[in-house]
Amino acid sequence: MDVSTALPTSAASKTPQKQHLETMSAYQFVLTFLFMGPFFSFLVIFLLFTSLWSLSVLYLVWLYLDWDTPKQGGRRSKWLRNWTIWKLLRDYFPIKLVKTVELPPDKNYILGAHPHGIMCTGIFCNFATEANGFSQHFPGIQPWFAGLSSLFCLPVYRDYIMCAGACPVSQQSLDFILAQPQLGQAVVIVVGGAQEALHSVPGEHCLILRKRKGFVRLALRHGASLVPVYSFGENDIFRLKAFATGSWQNRCQIAFKKLMGFSPCIFWGRSLFLTNSWGLLPFSVPITTVVGRPIPVPQRSHPTTEEVDHYHTLYIKALQQLFEEHKESCGVPASTCLTVI
Repeated sequence: MDVSTALPTSAASKTPQKQHLETMSAYQFVLTFLFMGPFFSFLVIFLLFTSLWSLSVLYLVWLYLDWDTPKQGGRRSKWLRNWTIWKLLRDYFPIKLVKTVELPPDKNYILGAHPHGIMCTGIFCNFATEANGFSQHFPGIQPWFAGLSSLFCLPVYRDYIMCAGACPVSQQSLDFILAQPQLGQAVVIVVGGAQEALHSVPGEHCLILRKRKGFVRLALRHGASLVPVYSFGENDIFRLKAFATGSWQNRCQIAFKKLMGFSPCIFWGRSLFLTNSWGLLPFSVPITTVVGRPIPVPQRSHPTTEEVDHYHTLYIKALQQLFEEHKESCGVPASTCLTVI
């Protein structure tokens, strides 16, 4: 087993300045996640009715010409992935990356990431940045963080997340990446998606996975190995108002998700200034992302339902085993079980 070499500094040894910088890095991550896309969308429209209208027109022309770039590998930036702010974000919680086995670079992989949590913080930090040295842990492997396709329609925000190595979670986009002649491509898919965010209750481990089989079919079509990934602590960094299944509030959330692609959640963290007050700053709870053992998958241009079901079952068993093997070392009580629905 290999734990991220860039071990976070203990809270007791942090200077006030370091703590302040870590707090601001976590806060900017939340604000960027929630508001960057809507802000620039509004700004582009607003500028059209001002003397600076030409800026919006130029960007919209650029957006039209660049529309298909996210589906064709995007624009990865090593500079952005190595920003110091990501290391500060890592140290705030702290976030760790645990490698259980090697991933040989002569194969492609589909990493099923669980759970979604509210903001996929651990998954983003470990795979969309180099905060924990992913490229050193897995040499020759290039990670692609697959996100909601509609995010790549948002002005400026799309360019920002593409620099982090993000791509749309669409068949066209993922086929393009896995069909590259250069092997070692690793697509990271948060299988539970936005619906799983509704189950991000602290202390619970509930996954939307039983009927999610598209990632297995994708793996079979490309002969990419399936790799289970679990982030312990992801559900604990925010508090969530969970509504009972079947209640009118829950039905509204599901309907909104089907319409817009994401689930509206009522969640909160701590205040930026007062520890005991609520706010948008996540709680500094440790997050440990464990990368499991790959499951070899044969290549089938037209996989059958039986083949998909077989490898889907193997994947769930491997994920449950990964959870059981690492839960106690990651602070989860031994009596806790992983729930798959």
